[in-house]
Amino acid sequence: MCGGAFALMPIATGIVGRPTRVFYVGLLTAILYAGWIVALLWLVFRAIRAIEKRMHEWAERAGSLAARVVIPIAGQTLRLAVPLLGVILLLPLLRLPENWTWVTQKGVGILFIVALSFLIIRGINAVQLALLSRHRLDAEDNFSARKIYTQVSVIRKIIATAVVIIATGSILMLFDPVRQFGTSILASAGIAGVVIGFAAQKTLGNVLAGIQIALTQPILIDDIVVVEGEFGQIEEITLTYVTVRTWDLRRMILPITYFVEKPFQNWSRVSTELLGTVMLYLDYQVPMAELRKELKRLVENNPKWDRKVCGLQVTDTKQSTIEVRALVSSTDPGKAFDLRCDVREGLIEFLRRNHPESLPKVRNVDVSDASSPVEDSPWRARTGKEHERGDTSPGVHTEGKTDGAASDH
Repeated sequence: MCGGAFALMPIATGIVGRPTRVFYVGLLTAILYAGWIVALLWLVFRAIRAIEKRMHEWAERAGSLAARVVIPIAGQTLRLAVPLLGVILLLPLLRLPENWTWVTQKGVGILFIVALSFLIIRGINAVQLALLSRHRLDAEDNFSARKIYTQVSVIRKIIATAVVIIATGSILMLFDPVRQFGTSILASAGIAGVVIGFAAQKTLGNVLAGIQIALTQPILIDDIVVVEGEFGQIEEITLTYVTVRTWDLRRMILPITYFVEKPFQNWSRVSTELLGTVMLYLDYQVPMAELRKELKRLVENNPKWDRKVCGLQVTDTKQSTIEVRALVSSTDPGKAFDLRCDVREGLIEFLRRNHPESLPKVRNVDVSDASSPVEDSPWRARTGKEHERGDTSPGVHTEGKTDGAASDH
């Protein structure tokens, strides 16, 4: 651009007509200055890219949180500021007509608002990535990671939504006709504003509930919960709803106010450790000492046991069986479920092989057998014709007994 302007300048100055000469000389001068500005901005932009690359390499080596947050924001700010600066410097050189001045000014204002909003959102994303880079959700003890991830993700969405709303309002405020039109609508439609406020009451309630969830944290990302009778895991928390992934990979979408207004079970609120119970219904002849030894052997050979709790107790007695409860512990709900299944299968197999008489059975007594001593038992079956006080009641005799008594006399 500069070379073309220098080459054409003698031709422009040699034009005889003064108005034409002045126009072409001014045009070539503008091109000359524009070339200098474009070249300078290009060099600055390339220098910024090179410096940003070196700063990223330094941040990776340093590994500090501040470096991972500041350097991406600084690099993106410079990359957006240089083109905006170039546009601002080039506009006066273009010498646009007056009716185009308003358009260019509003365009530059819109570009500035959009660039600033973009920088804020990218800065929030950089902060989120930097904070989460030190905490892994796939770790065994990920309670602190889930806590930070929940706070950062919810707060990031709130700030991003607020930035978009403010940026949209700021762009509309640049135009006087739109601003006056909006002011007149708000001034003359107070009733409509009240109706909209009532209509948005639930939405605002969900937003406030989302903020409350982020601050008080009754649930975290990856928490194990039981809601509406369903066992699942918290997969996503937004400003208005929560996604729960059930054990069979279904997704339950619940309003976020549900976790503020209704009770639910959180199996990993403070710790992921959990006690698992195995209930067995066995015969009264079961050898409890041997069963306790077998339970101890089963859990010691199982890597899912955390070596904290292992017990076996008779918790109830019924008419034909006893209720035996095995209590074991594990580090998380998933391992606890698998450990319970392993213990249940192992105890049943041990009893089936070594003590089959300990398994539940149904006892039947045949009272129709005449040779059985049950006939003389006070619990024998009656026909319903006997006196309620029995055969020995006064005045009640059978024929056999009457004959026997008569023969004795």
